[in-house]
Amino acid sequence: MTTTTALHTANEFIARHIGPRAEDEHAMLATLGFDDLEALSASVIPESIKGSSVLGLSDGQSEAEALAAIKAIAGRNKLFKTHIGQGYYNTHTPAPILRNLLENPAWYTAYTPYQPEISQGRLEALLNFQTLISDLTGLPIANASLLDEATAAAEAMTFCKRLSKNKGSQQFFASAHCHPQTLDVLRTRAEPLSIEVVVADEREVSDFSVFFGALLQYPASNGDVFDYRELVERFHAGNALVAVAADLLALTLLQAPGEFGADVAIGSAQRFGVPLGFGGPHAAYFSTRDAFKRDMPGRLVGVSIDRHGKSALRLAMQTREQHIRREKATSNICTAQVLLANIASMYAVYHGPAGLQQIARRTHQLTAILAAGLKAMGVNVLPVHFFDTLTLATGSATGEVHINARAAEINLREIDNDHLGISLDETSRQADVEALWALFSGAQPSFQALADATSSNLPASLLRQSAILEHPVFNRYHSETELMRYLRRLADKDLALDRTMIPLGSCTMKLNAASEMIPVTWAEFGNLHPFAPAEQSQGYQALTDELEAMLCAATGYDAVSLQPNAGSQGEYAGLLAIRAYHQSRGEERRDICLIPSSAHGTNPATAHMAGMRVVVTACDARGNVDIEDLRAKAEQHRDQLAALMITYPSTHGVFEEGIRDICAIVHDNGGQVYIDGANMNAMVGLCAPGQFGGDVSHLNLHKTFCIPHGGGGPGVGPIGVKAHLAAFLPGHANMQRKEGAVCAAPFGSASILPITWMYIRMMGGAGLKRASQLAILNANYIARRLEEHYPVLYSGSNGLVAHECILDLRPLKDSSGISVDDVAKRLIDFGFHAPTMSFPVAGTLMIEPTESEAKEELDRFCDAMICIREEIRAVENGSLDKLDNPLKNAPHTAAELVGDWTHPYSREQAVYPLPSLIQSKYWPPVGRVDNVFGDRNLVCACPSIEAYQEA
Repeated sequence: MTTTTALHTANEFIARHIGPRAEDEHAMLATLGFDDLEALSASVIPESIKGSSVLGLSDGQSEAEALAAIKAIAGRNKLFKTHIGQGYYNTHTPAPILRNLLENPAWYTAYTPYQPEISQGRLEALLNFQTLISDLTGLPIANASLLDEATAAAEAMTFCKRLSKNKGSQQFFASAHCHPQTLDVLRTRAEPLSIEVVVADEREVSDFSVFFGALLQYPASNGDVFDYRELVERFHAGNALVAVAADLLALTLLQAPGEFGADVAIGSAQRFGVPLGFGGPHAAYFSTRDAFKRDMPGRLVGVSIDRHGKSALRLAMQTREQHIRREKATSNICTAQVLLANIASMYAVYHGPAGLQQIARRTHQLTAILAAGLKAMGVNVLPVHFFDTLTLATGSATGEVHINARAAEINLREIDNDHLGISLDETSRQADVEALWALFSGAQPSFQALADATSSNLPASLLRQSAILEHPVFNRYHSETELMRYLRRLADKDLALDRTMIPLGSCTMKLNAASEMIPVTWAEFGNLHPFAPAEQSQGYQALTDELEAMLCAATGYDAVSLQPNAGSQGEYAGLLAIRAYHQSRGEERRDICLIPSSAHGTNPATAHMAGMRVVVTACDARGNVDIEDLRAKAEQHRDQLAALMITYPSTHGVFEEGIRDICAIVHDNGGQVYIDGANMNAMVGLCAPGQFGGDVSHLNLHKTFCIPHGGGGPGVGPIGVKAHLAAFLPGHANMQRKEGAVCAAPFGSASILPITWMYIRMMGGAGLKRASQLAILNANYIARRLEEHYPVLYSGSNGLVAHECILDLRPLKDSSGISVDDVAKRLIDFGFHAPTMSFPVAGTLMIEPTESEAKEELDRFCDAMICIREEIRAVENGSLDKLDNPLKNAPHTAAELVGDWTHPYSREQAVYPLPSLIQSKYWPPVGRVDNVFGDRNLVCACPSIEAYQEA
């Protein structure tokens, strides 16, 4: 007899997401001395904060059910032909890039390339990106991407402030011809730093000496191509630095900013094959003069050598990273847009210089034909010189044209009651031009006749004379076969989650399920312009409304903003909300931010950017916040106290029992509590920051909520707030609250929000709670298995850790000379990415296995760590040489193995330290990379043609 229950679709996803099977779970619990997960949770979570935070979330759905539900949501988006422009353009993602990169877990599940030996593939792709940007902008050094064009402009502003000779100036000039969303983000970023953004027409500036820097748009947002050469000279004469926001496709035909004197070039690489995605994620770029390279924000890929003298890549000048410099950091950026930068770089590799210029010329030619036809019909076309965008003075006919456009399912740019804009792109065709003509009254001209008669509308004096993309990488892989193999060759060099556990503490490298990823590349989500009319984005509105409600249920907060497009931006938005709250109450004096010494480095950097002064509070010997020191400093600064920034569970991997007292102390002294959500993977379903004292938290959707890391980005860092802060969430010109934007698009990296929606919908409340419990179980299992070999540095009062544990390797350095670096590199020989090194404590490894790893993988990692400890013991007792041993020489390459072997240990010990590796061996492409050589001999673009040929 068939039961009713059997007729329902089974939800197997929870078991698919969580690694350990039932029998494994029982075995691990027995190792720890617990009968079940509830007993373990009860021992780990402090009594004072227990309580479900997922009440109201439905039961999880099966993968098929969830995909059907989100397909229905996606279907509510209407895909009109879009000519809005304003920094966002339709583009073709080449199919081999879509299939072999964007949809390939070897690329999207990789982590930031901090371990260069196992990241050579994506580092090469990023070096290609840097070369692409440097070539097109005419500036010698470019970083490996930023978050979006608007935030890159904000970084350029503070960059100019640091380096300008006008030290007394607080004024930054921003052209009125910049994209509006860029100006909005500039204003947000400037206000806490007491910078005045002066927006005006650059042609009307009379005194250039009052500014420390300037931002120009090239081509202008309204389409004009201005000759900025003389203007740049005038700004320089006034001791101001000049940044230019430039369109990359236009730069294939126009003179490069660096060639007409710009100090900085910034912009978006979106139109190089990256879908619109309702605003993101997209890779921004930042390039500058060589003299300024050490002040440039973001990450920088450089060329170095490995220990064999072979060329190798690495992240250069890593001491600029915010976790080192803290409140002295030049930026709080901790997330790039690596996956999107790699798409853009491969778009350039695939098309090559001739292909890119052909796309640009065709786009411009269609725009010129469109303009000629409109003029023939009596329409007032304003730009004299343009690339792909026209502004039309349509006067009283403006409304009628927009009505006609909507009826024809066409979107034009809404400028004001008397003007509208039209942008073309690589997807535009003759039929699109003719459809645009049809929106206006009058007889349509002949397309072919105008095509025969129309010439370029680019200014002859600004046509590009310099060559672009001459390096062989941009001139070889133009067939699909070649590109497919190139992408495979790069991916084979790297370790990502598709090969092995990545046990990075605080970074939560968990499963990015295929069913979560599928909707990302649906046209209904990917092809929508972020400024499309609201009635066309009802699917996204439903998605974001539901996701905000889900995140409120998971955190205990009352409202959520999805706009911040990185964890760093979420931190920033959270502190801005606190700052605005105090100002609304007439308490502008509150500018002190208390930060524990163990905090993640972005915290003090963010506080500085938000205009706050940082006061560091102490931690005790067990890694907890020293409550009495916190109390003393809160009381000392009670009249100026703005906020406390605290990570929970702590950065040391412990649930601090005094968290409610900590929050109460801050509140009693007039401050607000910001709880960093980096470690939410230990809390969802078990306790909620919005219920035990938090006023605001940012959430890393690219950690706890399953958006993949993408090799170092994308990320999403929304913030949750209590009701009294809801009015101060980030705004946007396209939202009800018009001010306070922290990034260019209203919903940030909107196109990857379906990943988190799918994860929460499939897991449901019970599944999310179980995931947290298994994350805690897996971490404690590893800690228990390894504690007799390596001291576990911190634990709670019951001897248990949260979702991560820290192994102390400092005693081994003293007894054997083996460093944490040596252990990290030796793990590569075992096929593992190293855990987080030397954070938050120098000389330690922080391990977070997540709930997605099976017991077999946990044991494989533990076996590797135990084997390494035996090798260290052999060094300690003299069985292995102190300097010439498998740890000091790790990782070992295949080339070294087949060469002359001079080491006192065997080849087998070097590359097959455990028998299990014989069946599945990862071969690192390079030996240990020389960081010092790379920084002393800084090369951050593809090697010269001569060097390439010599190699």
